[in-house]
Amino acid sequence: MIISPAYAQAAGGAAESGGLASFISLAPLFLVFIVFYVLMIRPQQKRMKTLQQSVEAVKKNDTVVTAGGIVGKVTKVEDRHVEVEIAPTVRVRVVKATLTEVTSANSKPAND
Repeated sequence: MIISPAYAQAAGGAAESGGLASFISLAPLFLVFIVFYVLMIRPQQKRMKTLQQSVEAVKKNDTVVTAGGIVGKVTKVEDRHVEVEIAPTVRVRVVKATLTEVTSANSKPAND
């Protein structure tokens, strides 16, 4: 026999304590996931929820920014579309889902 019985018995004893060792080795992975969730996923979910609420509550005379970077004033609101005035005589229809920012008409200018 090439392997002595002492080594075989020691290997069996190490396998019994392997459960605790494997848990300890996985603990940093769990810690990284928790930190990642708290610092990145949760704030992003809050921002998305706030944006969805503001897009659903968009009304006439609100200023909006689209995903394409178009800035304009809302002139008409429908179920899935919004009519946005981007120049004094130019109006475009935009899908509500493409709105990235909604500023209420009630906000006061910074200089006042």
